[in-house]
Amino acid sequence: MPKRSSATRKPARGSLIRAARAPRVQVYLTPEQERALDARLARIEGHLAAVRRMLAEHQDCNSLLVQLAAIKAALNQAIIALLESHMDACIIACAMDEESRDALEGLKEAMAIVLRKM
Repeated sequence: MPKRSSATRKPARGSLIRAARAPRVQVYLTPEQERALDARLARIEGHLAAVRRMLAEHQDCNSLLVQLAAIKAALNQAIIALLESHMDACIIACAMDEESRDALEGLKEAMAIVLRKM
């Protein structure tokens, strides 16, 4: 007797029956947003390489700390940019009414403020 596939098999007694999930629509950053984020990350990568050279050259701790703080600030800005792009590309695209768009804009501003304080 041929085996039943999992799609035609009856659920075991007492098990949960799960409804099939609707396929998720994949929304991604625009090419411009992706290029901008990639450029930010490349600058951070270059800055980090410079700090590693400073460390190898035995530069003073204060200079290293200043540069690491600058990298941290740049990384926070990259996170803010990605979150804003995500909201524009993925969330706002799903919000159809003006009230939802206004609420999301307020959220973007609040998140930017919080992340800048980190």
